[in-house]
Amino acid sequence: MFRPSKSLIGMVHVGALPGTPDASEGIETLVERSVTDARVLRDAGFDAIIVENMHDTPYVHGRQGPEIVASMTRVTHAVREAVDLPLGIQVLSGGNAEAVAIAHACGGSFIRCENFAFSHVADEGLLPVAEAGPLLRYRRRIGASVSIFCDIRKKHASHAVTADLDLADVARGLAFFQADALPVTGVTTGAEASPSDLQAVRDASGLPVLVGSGVTPSNVGAYAGADALIVGSSIKAGGNWRAPVDPGR
Repeated sequence: MFRPSKSLIGMVHVGALPGTPDASEGIETLVERSVTDARVLRDAGFDAIIVENMHDTPYVHGRQGPEIVASMTRVTHAVREAVDLPLGIQVLSGGNAEAVAIAHACGGSFIRCENFAFSHVADEGLLPVAEAGPLLRYRRRIGASVSIFCDIRKKHASHAVTADLDLADVARGLAFFQADALPVTGVTTGAEASPSDLQAVRDASGLPVLVGSGVTPSNVGAYAGADALIVGSSIKAGGNWRAPVDPGR
């Protein structure tokens, strides 16, 4: 899915799902809005889409109920039917096996994964267990042809527990554990990633490297070395990730 020039991956942030604190809309409304955003991204020339339950704050790590999996499957299937683009899934927080299952069922191409290798402390708490071993075995067991894009030093988290490792060490660890691609981010949603970090990660891992946050029209030139750009906040109305995708942006 990575073009020689550069791939653009747009975010569809699904509204708050049933059972989460901010849930206020029925599933059909969530589906309709997600499909609308996906069509805007397709018409704007994006190369791929990620469907993510970003509005489900505060997140619970690795404890997604069946209502979350069912709702994300319903939305993802509708987006898959509406647009013919490579489709990625992220289930926050840490719903990596769930994301693989949803992608497998709905014709998705990849997932975005947290804590694939190494522990860290996120705003939802301690993430003590690396996901790579169980996740790759699960992918094999269900026969899923789904790539795994693994965040390196995930945003919204403290990485003091691995402070003795530099970025290249972490990148090599992710590659050794068979990640398929590595998004590099800033420290929070919408924060710029460091262009020098992109090159360091590429050199150490040999994997495709994506910019995972903070891409705007004014800084996109700094990321010429990336294989793909994941774009979310800057294409939303008012630059706010909570808003719908704005065709004018």
